[in-house]
Amino acid sequence: MKIGTKILILFLTLNFLSCKGIAQETATKKPTTEIDFLDTEKSSIPKPIGIISDYGQIFTESQRNELSKILYDYDIETTRQIVVVTVDSIKPYKDIQKFATDLGQNWGVGTVKKNNGLTIVVCKPCRQIGIATGTGTELILTDEICKKVIGEKIIPEFKNGEFYSGIKKGVIELIEKWK
Repeated sequence: MKIGTKILILFLTLNFLSCKGIAQETATKKPTTEIDFLDTEKSSIPKPIGIISDYGQIFTESQRNELSKILYDYDIETTRQIVVVTVDSIKPYKDIQKFATDLGQNWGVGTVKKNNGLTIVVCKPCRQIGIATGTGTELILTDEICKKVIGEKIIPEFKNGEFYSGIKKGVIELIEKWK
């Protein structure tokens, strides 16, 4: 494939992924004086930067580029979307898994028809990691598989201070298991 064609495909992919789906259900809410903590939680979800949203600044630019290429290539090949997000805090959430699930839903990770997204969230100061799967994804990448990848591939690298290596090994293992 010519370089111009590759650049065009990358540009179109980036452009496509930056668009958020608009096919969302809307519900009318009755006026209430109660505080809805779910709205408070969801309003704390950051906006996506891209397939890698490194708010916690734990990756170098070259690491972000390398991981982005792996994720974009996988998305183009399979239409399955994986996003990696690093944050400094999950507040007001207490559970990183709930944060990752809400973030993935809010961002529209994966395709609407297949619900085939995967969201990996790392909070270095919290010392937590969560992997959230779309309903189509969880048929293959079960909670048990995700926990095993975290425990066997990601955490050992994190313990050595190798955050990029842990995420990269985890992503590669998840891709292998998703086949």
